[in-house]
Amino acid sequence: MAGQRILLIQGHPDAVTPHLCHTLAEAYAEGAEAAGHEVRWTDVARLDFPLLRSQQAWEHGELPPALQSAQDDIAWAEHLVLFFPLWLGDMPALLKGFLEQVARPGFAFTAEGGNPFGRKGLTGRSARVVVTMGMPALVYRWYFRAHSLKSLERNILGFVGIAPVNETLVGMVDKLGEAGVTKWQGKMRALGRAAS
Repeated sequence: MAGQRILLIQGHPDAVTPHLCHTLAEAYAEGAEAAGHEVRWTDVARLDFPLLRSQQAWEHGELPPALQSAQDDIAWAEHLVLFFPLWLGDMPALLKGFLEQVARPGFAFTAEGGNPFGRKGLTGRSARVVVTMGMPALVYRWYFRAHSLKSLERNILGFVGIAPVNETLVGMVDKLGEAGVTKWQGKMRALGRAAS
C-alpha cells in the first residue's frame, strides 16, 4: 500500500512554549513517517496574517502571502490532522481565523449552476481532529454535546468536502502526568502509522 500524504495543522496559538498539542503532533508524525507516509506541517502560531473583517474581503480579497504555502499543503494532502486546545469551549481564535482565510471561494468550493457553494473543493480528503481540554472528555462529549467540535466538522470541514472526519478528545490534561502523556503518545503513533 502506498503511503498517504498527511498535513499536520498545529492550531495551538503559543509558538514559544511547547504544549501537549505539540507533543501529540510529534508522536503522530513519528508514527506516520515510520510507516512510510509523507508528512508536512503547518504551525498556525508561526504565520503572520490578518483576521478577515468582511464578507467582501473573504469573497474577493487576496489570500495573505503568508498563507499560500499552507493552502498549497492543504491541496496536496490526502489526510489532514488538526491539533488544538479547547479554549472557552471552542478552538482558539487564531486557528478559526486561519481556517476562515484558507477556506476561500475558488479554493475550498466553487460556484455551480446558481449555487455559489455548489462544488466542494476539498473532496477526497479525510481528517482527524485532536482536541486537548481540562475537563473530562466525556463531559465535553455528552454534557456539552461537543458542540464546537461538531460545528468544525459540519460547518467547515464537511462544508468543503472533507470526509470522513474522526476525532480524538484528550481530557483532564493537567492530571495526565508522565504516564498519561506517554500513553497518548502511543495512541498518536498508532494513528499516524494507520494515517487515520
